[in-house]
Amino acid sequence: MLAVDVGGTKLAAGLVDDSGRLLHAERAPTPTGGDGEVIWRELSGLCDRVAAHADGAAHAGGVGGAGLAGVGVGCGGPMRWPSGEVSPLNIAGWHGFPLRARLAERFAGLPVRIHNDAVCVTIAEHWLGAARRCANVLGMVVSTGVGGGLVLGGRLVDGGTGNAGHVGHIIVEPGGPPCGCGGRGCVEAVGSGTAVAGWALANGWRPPAGTAVPTAREVAGAARAGDPVARAAFERAGELVGMGIASAVALLDLDLVVVGGGLAQTGPLLFEPLRRGFRRHARVDFAARTRILPAALGVGAGLVGAAALIWHPDRYWSADRAG
Repeated sequence: MLAVDVGGTKLAAGLVDDSGRLLHAERAPTPTGGDGEVIWRELSGLCDRVAAHADGAAHAGGVGGAGLAGVGVGCGGPMRWPSGEVSPLNIAGWHGFPLRARLAERFAGLPVRIHNDAVCVTIAEHWLGAARRCANVLGMVVSTGVGGGLVLGGRLVDGGTGNAGHVGHIIVEPGGPPCGCGGRGCVEAVGSGTAVAGWALANGWRPPAGTAVPTAREVAGAARAGDPVARAAFERAGELVGMGIASAVALLDLDLVVVGGGLAQTGPLLFEPLRRGFRRHARVDFAARTRILPAALGVGAGLVGAAALIWHPDRYWSADRAG
């Protein structure tokens, strides 16, 4: 089937078989400039190019029969779910853009299912990754922002609007830095890659000469080299993300939390203070038992999770279930 991953800097599409193998994938930069139809034409062309490989992959035993079984999509939010009108914060040209309807028109007769991109990463980790065989899981993507998804009792939990598991807006520092959501002190406002870089700069860290837009990547390099402000930026972020996880675990009685995304790629710089923060705040026995693991599937996870919306609707697509 055709899997699609829509992001602020890149568009990706791929063919994923019913075992979760990514058989073919292509990527293209997300057009800038704010014209929604230009973005759609780029995405539509990308999907056409990838879909053209479906017959060959099916003949080789990969896609499951003859051609495509459906179209699964992960896209940044907010969105109206399950109808799939998307307004990604990092794609200015799409505000209420009818992405699901456009794809359903383009691939007439096929099921088209769409969810938040962080939810799709969570689905992938639950289906085939670090959370495989775990019934109660919170997935987190800690990157430019902080997103998440939630699996309870072996099934994705959507909530009333498809936003269940959005751990990025748990408040961990009342009165803290402003968040893009309009609140203050959210996990996203203190623990994202953007927050790490912003805190380091505000507290005296200086990026390498010639750095146009300093990011958490440069802060991580400085922290590994022993810069005290850079290390403090990661200590603070990890501690507060761990606090947010402790709150989620106390509410939901989770078996496992899986953390992925760009900031998670810094490894111990994030995970050591994160686990300390979690242990400091997860004091009740049932919460303290919860494991925290890095995500296992890497950059293709969004496509794999989007594919599972088609291949495993019993677990990951509640919109069509009766009752």
